[in-house]
Amino acid sequence: MSTIEPVFRIIPTVQTYDWGKKGQDSKVAEFASGAGIHGFTLNQSVPYAELWMGTHVKSPSGVIDRKQNLAQILTESPGLIGHQVSQRFDTTNGNLPFLFKVLAIGKALSIQTHPDKKTSEKLHAEQPTVYTDPNHKPEMALALTDFKALCGFMPIARIAEYVKAVPEFNALIDPSIVMEFLNCTLLAESQQKAVLKKLFSALMTADVTNIATQLRTLVARYQRGGQKSVEEDVTDLVLTLNEQYAGDVGVFCAFMLNYVQMTPGQAIFLGAGEPHAYVQGDIMECMANSDNVIRAGLTPKPKDIPNLVSVLTYTASDWQKHMVKPVDITPHTRKYDPPIPDFTVLQVNTQKGETESHEAIPGPSIAIATEGSGRVSWSGGELDLQAGSVIFVGAETKIDITAGDSNLVVYRAYVAV
Repeated sequence: MSTIEPVFRIIPTVQTYDWGKKGQDSKVAEFASGAGIHGFTLNQSVPYAELWMGTHVKSPSGVIDRKQNLAQILTESPGLIGHQVSQRFDTTNGNLPFLFKVLAIGKALSIQTHPDKKTSEKLHAEQPTVYTDPNHKPEMALALTDFKALCGFMPIARIAEYVKAVPEFNALIDPSIVMEFLNCTLLAESQQKAVLKKLFSALMTADVTNIATQLRTLVARYQRGGQKSVEEDVTDLVLTLNEQYAGDVGVFCAFMLNYVQMTPGQAIFLGAGEPHAYVQGDIMECMANSDNVIRAGLTPKPKDIPNLVSVLTYTASDWQKHMVKPVDITPHTRKYDPPIPDFTVLQVNTQKGETESHEAIPGPSIAIATEGSGRVSWSGGELDLQAGSVIFVGAETKIDITAGDSNLVVYRAYVAV
């Protein structure tokens, strides 16, 4: 077995899901074109949805000039992961604690949540073909372009405004539940959560025929300009979601979940049990190393409404609660540090000819160049970078990132032990 440098190129994998942006409009396709993926040819009719960088068993990254994939290389050379990380996380078979992705969202993803570790283990044991691993999946989305999403439950008072103002929404819920919800504002938080759960459960399990009928009525009203002032913020969203998923109950989630419109550089974190749906845009996404998703709407895929309803936290708040505010740790490096130990993301933005130095990190990291060109260097060598280049950096390795003839932007995910 030949030795391997502590820094080396890896080959990401491309996922083509129906909701992805097509052809050259997709950041995933753009980066895949520069990533050295053998045989990759851009096709304008293909929805390039996700670029995966990591060791997940579903689609592990390859390694340039090696027959082994990244997980196999790390199994052979566990020092690249680092002792501290291996003590804290399960790194069996070269498993990294995190999975790094690029998403290019052309139409809305499903209304979904991700289970916590205990629930993931249970679901994986019961339905291994649906829930393919036993890990939890907290995740952070970092906007590369303008980005829209549904994110967590709105404040109770805001949902109540929609319950009162939107007759088509109200008509899907049993009147006794509506009354209980409208009178819950003075209750303790735990009691409010219980009532919110009743309301959401009633919506998600409403009669399918009634859902379709009420949605047609709602859309017709909006199309003729009949929306009330309280509905104006979500009118376009409702029309868009219905165009993409006509008659789907998930469209009504516009009246229960925060509608977030983010600009490049903003980020949100979604822990276990937080309902969400990405609507449009390009993002960097980092998560614990899992592909477990519980879906309930805006999808042709199988829905698991009972499990989704049971695992949600029912925390109702403004969307800013989910924001991850970056910290500038140097003039050229910004840190996004969510409230979990599984991952942290750095954004590096170096100007023409400038060098940014990163001291050694006691865990592994994966980095992708998203703009410009330049190089990464370490004590034993250097590699050229261009948009789409993806590298692995082993534990305890100091690196320098240098821009070439233009600005160089790099995103680097690592384990914060």
